This record gives sequence, C-alpha cells and structure tokens, in this order.
Amino acid sequence: MVFLQRSRPANPRKRPPPPPDVEPRGAAGADSSAAVDAAAALLADAGCTLLVPPHQAPPLPSPHAFAARLGRALSADPSAAPRLLAGVAAFAAASPARLRQLLLPAAPHAPSLARVLLSVPALQPGLLALLLEKLPEHFDDSGGALDGLPLQDDVGRLIVSQFRWLDFLADADAFVEKLVEVLSVAPPRLKKEIIGSFPEIVGDQSHATVVAALEKLLQEDSEVVVAVLDVLSDLNLNEELQEQAVTVAISCIRTIAPDQIPHLLRFLLLSATPANAGRIILQIREQLRFVGVVDPRAARSKKLKGKASANSTDGAVLDTLRSGLRFKNMLCEAFLKELKTVDHPKDHKVIDVWLIMLIYANGGALQKSAEKILKSKILRGCIRETLFDQCIRGNTELVKEHFMSFLSVSDYLLACKEDKAREFASYLFTALFEEFTDTYSRQELVGSLVAHIGSGVSYEVSSSLDIMISLTSNNSEELIPISSHITGILDYLEGFHEDNLRKVYDIFCQLALGAGFNTGSGGSSVANELLMVVRKQVSNPDMKYRRMGIIGALRIVSTIAHVDVNAAVNCSSSQQPNCEESLELLKMSVNSCKFVTLPLIFLYDELAALLESKVLHSAILDCSIFPTGPFRVADYLAEFDTSFLADLNNGELPEKHLSQPCLQILPSQFSILTTIERLVNEGSLGGINALLGCPLHLPSTKHLDGAKWGNLSGLQKKAVCHSLYYAINWIRELLNAFSTQVASRVDNFSEKARDETALKLLKRLRNLILLEGLLNAFLKKYPLSLPELRYLGDCSGSTSTSKFNLPKKMGEESMDVTSSNKRQKGSKDKAASEKMNPDDKLKQPTILDAFKRAGVTVSQTTNKASSSGMMSKDIEQEANDPGELGLVDLMTAPVQLDMQRFKFRTLHTRCLSLLNYSECQDSSCSSLETELPIYLYLLRDLHNKLDNLNPATKPFLSTSQAKCSCVHCHDNTQEFLDKIQPLFSVLGKHLDEAVSMIRDESESCPDNWSSHSSSAGNPDIPYVVVSKSSIAAAVCKEILGCYRKLVAIPDLLNQPNMSVLKQLLQTLQPTENFDDILSEFQPSLAPSNVDYLYCGACKMFEDIMDPVCSFSYLLSSDVLITMQSIVNSVVVLLDESGESNQKKIQIGCSKAIIPFLRKRLSQSAHKLLTADQPSEHAENGWQSKGDLIQKILQIYLRNSESTSDLLCELCKALTQKTPHRRLIPYFKAPSLKTKGTQEASNGFPTLCSSTIPTWYRVLHEENTGTLNKTINQALKTRALPERGSIDTILEEIQKSVEAFVYLIQMCKTHEKVSIHAMAVKHGGKYIETFLKAFNLLETQFKEHNAIILKMLKELQKATRTIQTICSEAKGYKRTMITSKVPPAKRSLEKFLFQVKALLHNCSTEKKFRMGNLKHKDMHGHVVSSQVYGSVDDEDEEQMETDSDTPADENDNTMDEDAVEGSNDVPMEEE
Repeated sequence: MVFLQRSRPANPRKRPPPPPDVEPRGAAGADSSAAVDAAAALLADAGCTLLVPPHQAPPLPSPHAFAARLGRALSADPSAAPRLLAGVAAFAAASPARLRQLLLPAAPHAPSLARVLLSVPALQPGLLALLLEKLPEHFDDSGGALDGLPLQDDVGRLIVSQFRWLDFLADADAFVEKLVEVLSVAPPRLKKEIIGSFPEIVGDQSHATVVAALEKLLQEDSEVVVAVLDVLSDLNLNEELQEQAVTVAISCIRTIAPDQIPHLLRFLLLSATPANAGRIILQIREQLRFVGVVDPRAARSKKLKGKASANSTDGAVLDTLRSGLRFKNMLCEAFLKELKTVDHPKDHKVIDVWLIMLIYANGGALQKSAEKILKSKILRGCIRETLFDQCIRGNTELVKEHFMSFLSVSDYLLACKEDKAREFASYLFTALFEEFTDTYSRQELVGSLVAHIGSGVSYEVSSSLDIMISLTSNNSEELIPISSHITGILDYLEGFHEDNLRKVYDIFCQLALGAGFNTGSGGSSVANELLMVVRKQVSNPDMKYRRMGIIGALRIVSTIAHVDVNAAVNCSSSQQPNCEESLELLKMSVNSCKFVTLPLIFLYDELAALLESKVLHSAILDCSIFPTGPFRVADYLAEFDTSFLADLNNGELPEKHLSQPCLQILPSQFSILTTIERLVNEGSLGGINALLGCPLHLPSTKHLDGAKWGNLSGLQKKAVCHSLYYAINWIRELLNAFSTQVASRVDNFSEKARDETALKLLKRLRNLILLEGLLNAFLKKYPLSLPELRYLGDCSGSTSTSKFNLPKKMGEESMDVTSSNKRQKGSKDKAASEKMNPDDKLKQPTILDAFKRAGVTVSQTTNKASSSGMMSKDIEQEANDPGELGLVDLMTAPVQLDMQRFKFRTLHTRCLSLLNYSECQDSSCSSLETELPIYLYLLRDLHNKLDNLNPATKPFLSTSQAKCSCVHCHDNTQEFLDKIQPLFSVLGKHLDEAVSMIRDESESCPDNWSSHSSSAGNPDIPYVVVSKSSIAAAVCKEILGCYRKLVAIPDLLNQPNMSVLKQLLQTLQPTENFDDILSEFQPSLAPSNVDYLYCGACKMFEDIMDPVCSFSYLLSSDVLITMQSIVNSVVVLLDESGESNQKKIQIGCSKAIIPFLRKRLSQSAHKLLTADQPSEHAENGWQSKGDLIQKILQIYLRNSESTSDLLCELCKALTQKTPHRRLIPYFKAPSLKTKGTQEASNGFPTLCSSTIPTWYRVLHEENTGTLNKTINQALKTRALPERGSIDTILEEIQKSVEAFVYLIQMCKTHEKVSIHAMAVKHGGKYIETFLKAFNLLETQFKEHNAIILKMLKELQKATRTIQTICSEAKGYKRTMITSKVPPAKRSLEKFLFQVKALLHNCSTEKKFRMGNLKHKDMHGHVVSSQVYGSVDDEDEEQMETDSDTPADENDNTMDEDAVEGSNDVPMEEE
C-alpha cells in the first residue's frame, strides 16, 4: 500500500540540468572508471551492456538467463563478485542518473538491472547494503506523487521497490535490522512507503523484529498508526505476535486521532479470536470515546439539531463496529457477557447503547439475548434515560440509519409486563418523535403505537394510549397531517374498557382541539368524525354503545370547556361556539338516558367525577342537563325535594315516591348535587346539611322481627330488603358527601361545625352497621338479587342476571328443572323477549327473569298482590319457620352482602378520616366498646380498598366482578398512599385498644352499644347483639390485614416513599424500650433508621402474641403472618437496593437484620405450634385449622437457622413416636440443636390425628425444597468455589436424605391411605430433584465416596418402601394412590440407571447388581403374587450391593424450585 503526502513543490528553475557524461579526471576518477569498466566487462560477458546513454536503462534480453550466467561466472572466480560490486557502486556514485539507470526497468514489464543482480546470491548482501546506504541521500528529493512527480523520477521509492517480492534473502536479519535503522530516520513520506512495503519485503522469520520495530515506532510517531495497522493486518503473525500486535493497537485507542479511530477498530475487530475477544471488547468499552456527543439540553432546544452527520467520525465508527459485529458473533457474545458483569449505572456508557442496538440490528439468536439484557439493565436502573438521550438528542443524521432498530427496541419494551420497562419505552417514543420531524419517521412511530393499542393486552394498550396522549397534548398540530393513521382506532372502540376508552377519546379531543373544533383546517375532519361517532353512540339503544357515547361526550366537554383551555384560545369569539357544542352533546346524553336507569346513573357519576377533577366553563354549570329545565342550584334543590323529600301522610309516603327507578338513581343524583353545591359554595355543604340528619322512611320494626319474618309474603320480604338496601346506599352517599367537610379544611366551615358534622356521620355509621347486619341476615334466609346502584360496565344491565349475581343456594333450591321442556321453554322466552319494548330490556330484571332466560321452569305460589315477585316453593317453605333469623351479631362479616357488594355505592377514601373522630367527649366514657364497631366498619372498607389496590390472591368474586369492584376508584397507588398516610397513627391506636379489650376478661356491658345505638335513632331489635370479644377480635384481624397489605405495596418500598414507610413503622413500635435485644448489632442500630423500626415492629407483634394466643388461636396466627409480611418487606427492600451499599446507607437499612428477624419469627412460630388451643377441644379444634397449621409450620421451618437439621430431627421423632396402627394425640418434640431455637420439650399439641396429614405434607414439601436449594447452591459452588464448601453441601444433602427416609418409613406404621398417597407423590418429586445432584456426586466421588455411598444406601430403603406401597395400592385398587404411581415409577427408574452409571464411571461396577424385588408387604413379609386376585404381575427391579457399595432403586425429584403447596389432601381410610 502506498501512502502519498503533499510536500513543497520543487522549483524547476533551480534544478540543475543533468550533468554531461564526462568522467572526472584524476586518480580517483581513473580508479572509478577502471572499476566501472571491469564491472561492465563482467556484465557484458553475461549478456548485459552497462554503459548506455543516461536516459536509457541497461538492456536485459533474458533476465533469468542473465542471472544464471552471471552466477556461474562469479562462482568460477571468487574475486569477480567484489569487483562487480565495486564497479556497480562506482557507477551509481557517478551521478543520480546512473543510479536511476540501475533502478529502472528496460521494458515495461521487465525487472531492472538492480533487481536482477539482487537475485544472484553472491551479490545480494552487498548490493542491499549499497542501496540502503544510497537511500538516505535521496530523503530530500522532490515531494512525491501528489505533486505529479512520477515513480521513475523518485529515487527513494525506486530503491524501496527493489526490495519487494525478492525470491530469497541471503541474510534476512541483517537486512531487516539495517532497514529498520533507515526507517527510524526516514521522512514521513518515505516512512509510510517503507512500512507499507514490509509484508512484501520481509519473510515470516523476521516478523518478530518487524512487530517490535513497529511498536517502538508507534511510541515515537503517532502519525503512522494507520500504516502500521495495515501492515500488522497483512503480516502472517503467529498467535503470540498477533496478541502483541493487538496489545499495541489497544494502547493507541486513547492517543489516536479521531479520524483514525475507525481504522484502529477495524484492525481490532478483525484480529479478534475467542481468546482475546473479551479483552478487546473490554478495552473498547473503557477507552473508546464518541467525539461527536452533543449536549442533550442544547439538542432539545433545537440549537444543535442534526449536528452529528452520518458521514462524521462517529458514523464511520458505527459502520466499523456494525461490520465487525455482523461477521463475528463471538464479539457480540463477548460484549453481552461483559455487559452482564457491569452492575453500577455509572459504569455504563454510550457505547454500550450503540453496541446493543448494532447487535439487535443484526438479528438472529443474539437479538433475543440483547433484548433480555437491555430489559434487565433498565429494570435494575443500570441503563437510564440519559444514555439514550446522548445517543438520540442532536444526532438525527447518525440515528437515522438505525431508526428502525431504536423503534423495534421501543416496541419490545412497550410490550413488557414491567411498568418500568414500559415507562422507558414511553421516553424512547417521545424522544424519537421529537428528534425526527420527517413524515416517514413519524408515520412509523404512530403506526407502531396504533399496533400496540390494538394488541388487546391491557397493560400494553394502556401504556400505548398514555404515550399517544402525551404526543397529542404536546404536538397536536404536528400530528394533524398524519391523523389518518390514528382515526382507524374509532372503528374498534368497543374493544376498550372504560379507562382506556377515556384515553382514546382524550387523544382525539386533543387532535381536534389542536386545529379547533369550529375551524376549516385539517383538524376539522378529526373533529367531525369524532362528533359523528359520539352522537351515534349516545343515541344507540344498546347500552354498551350508549355507555361509550356518554364517556366520549363527557371527555369532549372536559376538553373544550376547560377553563385553562379556553383561556389559551386567542380568539374570544371561539369560546362560545365551543361551549355550545359541549352543551349540545351534554343535553343529548341526558335526553338519551332520561327513561333508562343504569345509563342515567352512569352519566351522573361520570359528570360528578368530571366536575371534581376539572374546572369547567361557567356555562356548563348553567346548562340544561336535568329534565326540569335550565339548571340552577336552587332549582335543582327544589326538584330534589319534590322527588325524594316529603311529609308523611298518616305514616305513609305518597304513591309517587314508591317508584323503584326513582330510588335507584337517588344516590347518583345526590352525588352530583353535592358536587355542584361544593363548587358553588367554595367547598361548603352548609346549604344542604339538613339532609345529613333527615330521617328515613323504612318498614315498621314489626316486620324486622325475626319471629315474624317467616309470616311475610315473598313480595313483602322483597320490599323490606330493597328498602334496607336503598337506605344503606343513601347513607353511604351521605358519608361520601359530608366527609369532605371533616376530611379537609373548608374556609367557610368552622371547627365547631366540623365536629358536629363528624358526630352526625358517626351516628349515620351506626345506622349503616345495623341496616347492613339486618339485610345480611334477611338475604341469608331470602336470597335476592339486589338492583345495581352504580354502572358496572360489562357486568351490568342485562347481564345482571348472570350466574354470579345469584347466590348458590338460591340458584340450587329455587329451580325446578324439567329437562323435557327446556328447549320448548327457551324458544318461548326468546320469542317473548323479541316482542319486548327496547326500553324494557334495560330495566332491572327480576330473579324469575333470570331463571326464564336460563330455560328453567320455576314453581310459584300465587299471591293476590303480584305474582312477579314470588319466590320458589322451596324457599317459601324454608322461610316460614318462626325465629329463623336467630341472633344477628353485627360484628361478623356480612358474607351475603359481600357477595353483591360490587352493586353498592362506593365509599370514598376520605370517609376513612372518620377513624380520627370519637363520639365520647367525656373522658370518663370508655370508647372501647362503643366506638370500635364503627371503626371496624371503616377498617373493613380500608381492607377492601387495599385488596383492590394490591391483590395478592385470587379474589372470591369472578374476574368480571373483581374488575367492577374497582369502578370509579381513580386513585393510583401514590395518591392512595398520600390519602391514607394520616391514618397510620390511628390504626396503631385502635390496635392497642382492641388488644387491651382482649387482655380484659370482664364481661361485656350490653348497655354501651345499645345506648349509643338508640341515640343514633336505631330501633331496639332484641335479636341484634354486639359481643365484646367479637369486636376486639374483628378489629385486630382487620388492622393486621391492613398492615400486611400496606407493607406489600411495591411503591411503598421506593426511595421517594421512604418517609411514608418510616411513618408506618413508627406506629408499630413497642411501648417499652427494646434496645437490649438489639445488643448483638455492632455498630448499634440508630432509632431513626428503617432497620431499627423494622425490629421494633416485630417486637411489638411478639408482645401482642402472648395475650392474643390465649384468647384466639386464629387471631394469633394472623399476628404471626403479619410478622412474616414484615420480614418479607425487609427482604424486598434490601433486594431492590442491592446494587450499591450507598443506597442501603441512604435508606438506613442493613442486611444484618434479616437473620435476626427470621430467628424471632421462627421462635414465634414455634411458640404457636407448642401452644394449647384455648377453650376448644384439641381434636375437634385442630381439625378445622389445617391451613393455619400448614402456614405456621412452613414459617417455623423456613426461618430456622438450620432447616435441614430441624427437618431431620422432626422427621426422626415423628417416626419414632408414631405407634403401629394408631395416631398419636400428642407428640413430644426432640431437643433442637440449632442455635437460638427454643427447646421443644413441652411438645406440639398441634400434632394430632386430624393434623398429621398436614404435618406430613409440609415436611415432605419443605424437605424437597431444601434439597433443591442445596443442589442449586452446589452447582454454583462448582463454578465459584468461594461461595461454599463441598463438604458442607454433601452433609446437607445427607441430612435431607435421612429426613426423607424417615418420612417414607413412617408408612410402615401408619395405615392411612392419604399418608401413603402423599408418600408416593412427594417421594417421586424428591427423587426427581435428587437426580440433579448426580453430576456433582460423580465429580466428588473420589474424595467423598463414603458419604455418597451412605446416602445412596439410605435412599434404597425409601425406594423399596415406595415400590411396596405402589404394589399394594394396585392390588387393593386404591385409586387415590394409583393415580400417582406412574410419575413416581418413572422417577424411580431414572434414579436406578443414574446410580448404575455413577458406579460404572467410578470403577465400582462389580459391586453393583440389579435384579427383581421380592413381593413383600409393608411389614417385610413375603407375599404370594396371586394374593390380590386378578392383579397383573409387575416386575420390580432391585439394586443389591455388598457391604461397601449401595444399591439404589428409585428416586424422585422436582424440576421446579418451588415446592407444591396444595391444601387439598383427601382423607381416606380403609
């Protein structure tokens, strides 16, 4: 390769003309002439004429023949060679022209004379030395080829050209050494020429010298980097020299000029091998700098937009990296491997992002790996938005080539389940949209978002809509030209649920608003299409589309009537048309819902929520949205009074007030009334505060008497239930409305008025508790589907007759099915339904309507009043029993109401502020018995809200109902935490009060609740009771449940919410100092730190455990589970902050508290397991507590200091204490050897005949899980020996095997079929898990053969027992066991051959023998194969060994890390 350099042009006028060919006179000249003549004679004899005119080269008729003749002549005369060299030297010294004659070829493709002479071995060393000596004389010749000087005039380059492609080098080392010396002093032009010629000059034997010289040269002159790298690429280097060359190149990364970086990277990537790929990638990551990175803030301000060009240095670097990664996958793998080891955000660089994008663009299998690594880095916070910001902002031209890769990565992140990944995708979409202003790129972005919107995945759709809302809000005018790509969403609106539907309408409202709803710009088409769709939906008789139209109309109203929006419009004349448009839509919506209850409820609720969330134009508050004409607050109050408030006529309401639809819309209409009232009066409800104390017209108390309940007709019972139901929801809306007066400070509302309002609300709560208790009791005896008082989306309207709305008892007992008439009846009902008025379809259906639609024949009893409300004959007869209601405890959970709670009006979060208020102003009045029932109601509601916010388990209701329960709950997690944060201290206070009631064993005073209930206006009903014990237990249970839900909220553990977490933990601190139990921590924990507060919380629950345990075992188990949630919260908190110790210091929490808390938790669990059940017969009491025993035992085992030791001892003692053919009622536990574990000398009363299956299953599951964790740790230990000891791991496996054998051997003395079934099932899983350890056992067999053989021998005992159980189950046809036999048999067979392979590979095969098992029973007696009758014979393989070698039969293992936690263990006995 030739490198040309421009130099100063020579002045031809100063160049002397060629000297005449005149020989110098004198003695020296005579000697030179004689030497030249002698050389010419020698050359002439060989066939070459040396002395020719200066402008001609000596002719060579046949170069090869000439060289051969000359070589023979020189061989014949040893003195000829020196004479010839002296003559050539004299000829070259005569003048530059003569030297040029030697270097120039005589013909175009013929060699020069010097080249031919170099092919003669006798002449080559001397002639090479001569040419190298002549080379420095021509360093200062003319500039070079760039100035037009041809090669034949450049003597220096001609000399170098003679060295190329020589057939041989007589003395290569001397020549290379001399050439390197010349190279060190050569000018840059000639230096690059010589460097580029090295591959053509030197041979492989001289490469080491060349590499060393080039390395030294790079240290002296950095301008020759590119030439050196090209030479190193062309040289055929061995591995050692190649590594040396790579090291040389790496050392130049920081010092090389920016424009030369692509050449350096190309060399490094081409030189990569599996051995050095990791080092090359590491150095590129650490040392490579992107010189074109711009300031993201300046880029966002459009000052440097598009600064980085695709043809710039960065573009060339990316092209080089892309080509290198595309053709060498090992580089991609090395980079991904290196990136996995980088844990800190500060260690990630911009080059990481680009390399990920380049690997992603290459596709293939590595694309998935790149996606996963990028996702994990984003989730862990290692790769942040600033890195992508530096890549994208201001680098439009650079990113343009990789735009689709960035878009594809954004698509992948947007489809992830994790919120953090989707938030990152939102940033990427926004950044790409803002950076790329061309139509094509934005169309691709919008099209991708639309595809995600149509994916059907809820979280993906929601996040995509959020991104689209952000784009339309900030760039609506720029999106209008490509709005045609978005409007297609309007064709698929029915596929969105309500929250996403609101977002869709917000998107189109923003687009329409960008151009104006009443303008002729491009946005008017969007506005016209939107308005057309909404009008069609509002007028559609189908409730589904009408609901969509109501949502759309209100979103349009909220957009164009918002005060801030109208204030931003420059043209004031456009405000009025906008308001008129919104008013028209609003009126159309109201008119379409006038005579249909559920849509009207939905409209009122949506409008109330809209008025609370946004400030609308005053014209909206004055609009005609109600049937009675133009709206004013006073006019609507009058209408409300007329509809719902009236004087009684002889104790009865007028007929017009008895309409059910009127009562059905009452709560929603009242909600919008109070909302408008607060907007008009600056938050005060003083104008309508009389409604809070207004009495309710309810059925007479004689109808509520349990003894007379059975005498009521079905219609009367229905009327009573509906009356109570409407009264309950009226009170709930009163609480929602007037809690605003006490939850937050209102300027024109005095403190005295606030306290009076709070007292009234507490009295209303007493009314609510009584009414819900009565309704729950009535529904228990008279199942009834209650009308819906809030719209539930797809779960409401005509679908209210679905099966989930009907209690099971009612669905089973009230239907008399006639299968022969089912089809005929169904066809009649279908025909009848077609004749119905469309409005009738939207009315609240009755129970009988539901049965008729299901094709069921319902038997009815006639009633003079009405036959439509009659119940079935079975229910009617059941309801005729006198006194069937029994005692109604108001403190028990209303199960029947909770089944239909989704139809009730929702209590707002602000109602929970009533927990801070008390009715008792006098200090002598005890509030424990009188006010805890009120607080209990609010606590249950808080618990339900926490369940909806962070559901941990499958809800009791169906999926659709679970979704409906969250309707109109628009608070996100952060808003909800902010609202309930003031309640943390109140929760702790009420928990203390409840515990103090439990400590007090005095009898309850019934007058306390009755007196306050009477003062609240509640009637005196004898069979309604409130027990002191049930109050305390229920309050404790609800508060503990709330604490568990609170600490499980993921957002609570984030750094911004640390203050909220601390405030929550501060309410859980014990009253007494507990620093003595924290003395083991060095340095001591600071009281203000989170770890100290966590320890205090666990100590407080430990203190509660003692009084609660003696009162209720169920409640004490709740305390223990709450303690476990506290420990789990610590673990999650420290795991999230695990990437840096600095973050742990910031949150004030150390991992040292985890073992401490787990030890305390294990001790508390042990205390419960060894506690006697209070006030219950042990055998009968424990029978119903299997699930609790399972959880407590799991906590005990998993949090002990040595789970394997504890399992081994418990299993051993369980086997020893189990007598033959009967179960133990009481079990003395062994003395536990683990440090810090309380001795179980007092035994385990929880282990009895009814709970032994639970114990047996849990011990199996925990033992298998412990083995699985141990094996996984062993596999890590093989790669990282510092993580543990192989000896310790093998000992742990041995303990697990012993525990397993003890559990299986227990079947010999325990004949319960369920125990045998669990032995087969979990035995197979254990053996399957053990199979994972065979690779480890094989590698460690030579050093630890004794313990390995011992554990295999032990396992043989268990596998034989499992084989016997399977055989007996087949003979006795025990299906509970036989269904689990096949997987167990497969595991045993795999285990058998694994043992055989292990012993074969370890040269102990001679000690292994495999045969058939003898047919024996569980007691070891040989049994005839025909003893079971017609049972097929089955060959049982057996392993037998001598005294030194074990024989293994079968084994069970788990493929998963998690053990099975099924609670359904069938109980079956012979």
